Amino acid sequence: MKTIKSQITLSQSLVPIFCLVLLLSYNVYVFGDSSMNGSNQFILLIGASIGVLIGMKNNISFKSMINDVSLNLKSITGAILILLMVGSLSGTWLISGIIPSMIYYGLQILNPIIFLPSCLLICAIVSVSTGSSWTTSATVGIALIGIGKALGIPAGMVAGAVISGAYFGDKLSPLSDTTNLSPAVSGTDIFTHIRYLTITTVPTITVTIIILSILNFSIDINGSTENEYMLLAIKNTFYISPLLFLVPLFVILMIFKKTPPLIALFVGTILGALFALFFQIDTLNQISESDGKNVNDIYKIILNSITNETNIESENPILNELFSSGGMKGMLNTIWLVICAMVFGGIMEAIGALQRISAFLLNLSQSTFSVFASTVSSCLAINLTASDQYLSIVIPGKMFSQAYKDKGLAPENLSRTLEDAGTVTSVLIPWNTCGAYQSGILGVGVFDYFIYAIFNWLSPFTTLLVAAINFKIKGLELTK
Repeated sequence: MKTIKSQITLSQSLVPIFCLVLLLSYNVYVFGDSSMNGSNQFILLIGASIGVLIGMKNNISFKSMINDVSLNLKSITGAILILLMVGSLSGTWLISGIIPSMIYYGLQILNPIIFLPSCLLICAIVSVSTGSSWTTSATVGIALIGIGKALGIPAGMVAGAVISGAYFGDKLSPLSDTTNLSPAVSGTDIFTHIRYLTITTVPTITVTIIILSILNFSIDINGSTENEYMLLAIKNTFYISPLLFLVPLFVILMIFKKTPPLIALFVGTILGALFALFFQIDTLNQISESDGKNVNDIYKIILNSITNETNIESENPILNELFSSGGMKGMLNTIWLVICAMVFGGIMEAIGALQRISAFLLNLSQSTFSVFASTVSSCLAINLTASDQYLSIVIPGKMFSQAYKDKGLAPENLSRTLEDAGTVTSVLIPWNTCGAYQSGILGVGVFDYFIYAIFNWLSPFTTLLVAAINFKIKGLELTK
């Protein structure tokens, strides 16, 4: 039997993608924000079924396609567990007063006039330190969303600033998996890769900060009187202390020391529960309406905060919205979306559609600029279809490695382009694992933060501009 690559045509490869985009667009139009509650997931399965029909038409067995889907699903086991642990962590960090303390001190420290650029810089520092955009969003990102809402700043703007900063750090941190993966598949070393990344990353983040600062000045932010009322309401609901920051600092330290994120998040969840017992017993008693002697009630509250929804009443209606968490249960829609997206990606890979599309783009690469443009297009296409950040790096990395050599280009050109077009754009696609995660954990829809995640959508344009003007494009002859 012929290989998959020789069987499927380019037009056949594009059919599932066109159908998926059309159906998802209509579905979002009909359901709006609630499309994440299940309808988008089913649309992804419809797209996968179209891919199955095309595969069977090309004599690809259903069993082999399911095997590829199984491998895809196996690859996201860690991501699913992380999603569940993030949900549990947000629950215990709420009842322990950690998130309320972040909001309380954030309202006092963060200057509303420069709030958005401050959000970006804070998330960039944390992300560079930890190497994880996901952990950054799950910790300081959640708190910054809460502070922004308290100040009356649109959640989409805050989420865009958070994500811009988180992915800036994710790109440049030597602890980041994508920062290690990109040079590995391209044939360069990580520190050469990071140095070369600054050529496009620094101008992009600078423009992002300028635009966010301009946006900040255009916002009508709540006055200090209302903030003082909120501060009082927070203190009346929780015990607020800098000691509570020991937990997030310890979690960040664990990740900085290269502790697996899953373990770090689990430890953070347990510590959050213990801190709730030590510091928030009055709040726990208020929730359970007990006198503190009923151990079973306290136990139920803590376990419910980890696994189910938690809502804590305060004197302020805005804070009531902030003082809520979905726990593990709140992440199930996101996990459902990720699973369905990986089913679609697995089918597309099994029938050879991803390889065919990448090969087509490769054949278009006649000039030096077209090589960069084809790489960017390939990364975007795989982020859209395979719904996985890592595949958007690995597949184009393998496909274009020889093309860059043939053009006399150093491998760091490829590794940088993979990061600029693959890593950062994954969060802009609702059904991508990164888009689903960030939307779920921050509680802001992808379409709401898309335009404000300036760093993420601007990065591919920057890398193309640098290639077009031939600015510091390193050739093979300059490498040792």
